[in-house]
Amino acid sequence: MKNRRLAFVSLIFALVVMSSSSFGQTWEVYDLQGKLKSRAVYDEVYVFSENVRIGKKDHQLFLLSKDLKPIVTLQGEEVYQYLSPWILVKGKNGLGAYHEYGQQVLPSEYDEILTYTTRLLCRKGNNYFVFERGSGKTTSIGAFDQAHLSHLGVVLAQKNGTYYLPLSKDSQRPYQLLKENDGRYLLAKEESGFGIINEEGDYVLAPTLEQLEYSRNNHFYGYNDNQYLLIKGDEVKADVTYNSFHKITKSGHLILEYIHGKLRRIMKEDGIFLDAVGMEEVLWISGENYFVRFREQKSGLYGPKGWLVNPQSDAEWIGEGSEGLFPAKKSGKFGFLNSNGTWVISPAFDEVGTFAENLAPYRQGSKWGLMDKSGNFIGATEWEEVKKTYEGKTIVRSGEGFFLLNEKGEKLNTSAFDQICRIKNGYFLVEEKGKRGLLSNEGIPVFQNDFSFLQVEENDIFLLSKDGKTGAFRASGDVVYPMEYQQIITDWSNQEILLKEAYTPVVLIPEPAEGKRKKGA
Repeated sequence: MKNRRLAFVSLIFALVVMSSSSFGQTWEVYDLQGKLKSRAVYDEVYVFSENVRIGKKDHQLFLLSKDLKPIVTLQGEEVYQYLSPWILVKGKNGLGAYHEYGQQVLPSEYDEILTYTTRLLCRKGNNYFVFERGSGKTTSIGAFDQAHLSHLGVVLAQKNGTYYLPLSKDSQRPYQLLKENDGRYLLAKEESGFGIINEEGDYVLAPTLEQLEYSRNNHFYGYNDNQYLLIKGDEVKADVTYNSFHKITKSGHLILEYIHGKLRRIMKEDGIFLDAVGMEEVLWISGENYFVRFREQKSGLYGPKGWLVNPQSDAEWIGEGSEGLFPAKKSGKFGFLNSNGTWVISPAFDEVGTFAENLAPYRQGSKWGLMDKSGNFIGATEWEEVKKTYEGKTIVRSGEGFFLLNEKGEKLNTSAFDQICRIKNGYFLVEEKGKRGLLSNEGIPVFQNDFSFLQVEENDIFLLSKDGKTGAFRASGDVVYPMEYQQIITDWSNQEILLKEAYTPVVLIPEPAEGKRKKGA
C-alpha cells in the first residue's frame, strides 16, 4: 500500500511538471483602455513589428496573428534574427529563413545567413548559396574563403586572396581588390589599374587609373597621367567633375589644391569650394566647415554659405560654434569669438565646449565648470565632467558620482548617483548600487531607486521590474498594471500591451490512501 501511495504522489508531481512545460504560461493582450482582447499560452512571445509576432512553446516556434493564434509553424527552436522582411530561425541542424508573411524560403540547415531586402546569402561550410526573392529560387555560387553582402545587396567573395563578383555577368573575373563604401559604387583594382564598378558588376570607369580613393557619397579622388581627378560615380559612365595638373592632396575630408607649390584652393568632391590667395593652413573641423589661416596670421572659419567667422582673427584654431559664439584657441588657451572674429570671451581656459541655452562648459586644470556668454562663472569649478545643457538642466560628474544642476549651477540632488542618463519626455534615469529610479526634469524623484529595470514608454507609461516581477505605472504613481507579471511588452503600432503572467506551480497534495484524515489536516 505504501508503494501505491508513493506511485500516486509521483504521478501527481509528474503531471504538474508536464503541465508547466507543455502548456507554457498565460499571455494576455489588452488595448490601451485596459480591455482584454485575447489570451494564449506560450513560453515566450516576441513582438518584432506591426505584423510580426512569434510565439515559442516547448521549443517550437509559431508565427502568430494579432490575437496570438498560431498561423504558421516555424521549423526552428529559437528566433535567431529578425531583419524585415526576413525571420531567421535556429534549429538543431542550423539556420533557416522565413519571409515575414510566413513563407519558408530556406530550411534550417545553414551555418550562416546574411540578409538584404530582396536577397539572402547563405553558407554551408565553404559553399555559398543565394536566394532571390523575385524568383523564389536558391542557387549555388561556389566555394569561397569568405563572402558577404554589401549594404546594397551586392555579393562580394574572396578566394586565395583574389576577389570576385559571383552574381555579375562575368562571375569568374578576378580582381586584386574590391572595396565597398558608403556610396553606390565599388572601388576595383586589376593589373591594369583602378576603376569603378556599379551594382550590376559593370565598369562605369575603366580600370586604368594609377591611384583611386573613395571620398564621400558617390565621389572618388584619383590620379592618372600627371592629372589629379575628382570623379562622381554614375550607373552608366562615371563623370570626371574636376581635373587639374596642379597637385591635389587628400586627407580624410580635406582636399586641397596647390598652384606652383602654394596652397590655393579647398576642394569639394565635385569642384572648388574656396579659392583664396595667401592660405597657409587649412583644417577640417566638421561637415563642410574648415579653419583657414592666412599668411598675415589672420584666420577664420569657412562653411558652405561662406565665412562663419570672418578671417580677421588672430586665433590658432576655431571650432564649430553655436548661439553666435565659436570656441577658439590662442597661445594654448581657449575662449570664444563672434562671427566678426572678435574675442568676446578672452582665451584664458585650458578647454571649452560649445554654448547651449546660454551656458558652456570650461576646464581649468583638471576641473570643469559652467560659464555664461559674458564669461561669468555659473556655480563652482569642481567637476570632472560637464555634459551639454538641455531644458535648463546639466548633468555633471565629480569623484563622488553624478549630479544634476539647474540653470544657476545649483545641485538638484544632494547625494551623488552612480549614473544619470537623460531619456525621452524630459526624464532622467538614475542608478545607484545597481538599482534604478527616475527623476523629473526638475530633479524630483518620480520613482525611487528601488528597481532592477525601468523603461519609459509612450502615453506616459513606465515599465518597472523588481524581485522578478514587472508592472506598468504612470508618473503620477497610478497603477496601469500591478507589479505581478513576469513580462510586459508594449506594441504601440497596434495600440496594445502584452502581459505574461508570473507562473506559480500548483502542487496537489493527495488524500491518504487509507485511514481517516486527522482533524485540522
